[in-house]
Amino acid sequence: MANVSSLALELRRHAETKGPVTVGLAGAGQMGTDLVVQLARMPGLRLGAISEITGSRAKAALALAGHDPENFAEAKTAQDIDRLIEANKIAITQDLEALVKAGRIDVVIDATGNPETGAGFALAAIAQGKPIVMLNVEADITIGRYLHAEARRAGVIYTGAAGDEPAAALELIGFAQSLGLGVVCAGKGKNNPLNFDAVPADYETEAKERNMNARMLVEFVDGSKTMVEMVAIANATGLKPDIPGMHGPKATRDELAQVLVPRAEGGVLSRKGCVDYSIGKGVAPGVFCIVEADHPRVVERMIDLKVGKGPYFALFRPYHLTSLEVPLSAAHAVLHKRADMVPLDHPVAEAIAVAKRDLQAGETLGKIGETQYRAWAMTWADARKANALPVGLAERAKVVKPVKAGAYLTYENCVPDDGLTITQLRRRLDQADARFLAAAE
Repeated sequence: MANVSSLALELRRHAETKGPVTVGLAGAGQMGTDLVVQLARMPGLRLGAISEITGSRAKAALALAGHDPENFAEAKTAQDIDRLIEANKIAITQDLEALVKAGRIDVVIDATGNPETGAGFALAAIAQGKPIVMLNVEADITIGRYLHAEARRAGVIYTGAAGDEPAAALELIGFAQSLGLGVVCAGKGKNNPLNFDAVPADYETEAKERNMNARMLVEFVDGSKTMVEMVAIANATGLKPDIPGMHGPKATRDELAQVLVPRAEGGVLSRKGCVDYSIGKGVAPGVFCIVEADHPRVVERMIDLKVGKGPYFALFRPYHLTSLEVPLSAAHAVLHKRADMVPLDHPVAEAIAVAKRDLQAGETLGKIGETQYRAWAMTWADARKANALPVGLAERAKVVKPVKAGAYLTYENCVPDDGLTITQLRRRLDQADARFLAAAE
């Protein structure tokens, strides 16, 4: 069968003339393992090296992908990594710096999911002139615009990852805008039952059955991942959460265009131009974009083509393939020097930290998805007014005043770890924002 994908053809031709696009991967957890398997199946792409603290995890991922043990080996330096790639082998290293310095690596992907690790990894990649694909939305919503600005200065591509809901939703938003349709609301269906109070101890069995880490599963169940992803869409488009936490209605796929629309039209929104999510049947694992047309002929045609009943219509993609699509962003970055998703220079939304339980002064906060806090989406202006702590700065922060369950973590009751790179970079952004606002006034 003839290959009809232009990207697949480009990758094949690139492989024939220059060799396959060689990827360096940070992290071999659930998403990283998916990437290892997927990269082994995409013509014109190859995995060159994995950086993973636990070497056995990287080896297990490679074995699962079908690589024989003689085809991968441990490496300590960039030179070791290059030698292994030249020998058509895959390098395993604990050193992120060595990964980005390896000359044979064309593009890197961050699949660590850790904001602090992602910050350091991205900066190191940019310094080495490596395009970076961020499958680390937590880092991106916290300091992504700083990293994007640094990448632009260095002439490097910084991009969000195809396959995650934010990039998938952006495809629909871009499609709508290209057709001249007005964007009313965009978002996703929530994949797991919503339980704001979820803690890992209650989800150990389910996590094991799904081959997941319980903490990671809770990050999805307690709404944190949804909040973070909607903020990522907002800060790439200018769409905003309508209210803190968004509405999250129980709208089915067929009801989206009647519910996530302005109240004057029978919906729940106070205005147009929002991000939100639905827990209604048939929406997850898809993404949507609610649009409106400004001409009766266009409305007539969309109704005739069964897009909806009007006056609003839901453009819908019924799937997102998460990590299986991520290599497409790596290909776009190398072949086309193009990003699939980048943050705006100035944010419109923030994902803050909210206490899951009563917190006492002296506590050190753990990871997102544990027992202490969860993410909550709101406008950037509201978060700034509340002096709220971005969720990407919560890990390793110190509680300095008691916080009641359900209350916001703020810079008054919680102090982020100043020794972290992500804390320092976010402070620079906040200082620049303060100057920008002062100048605007």
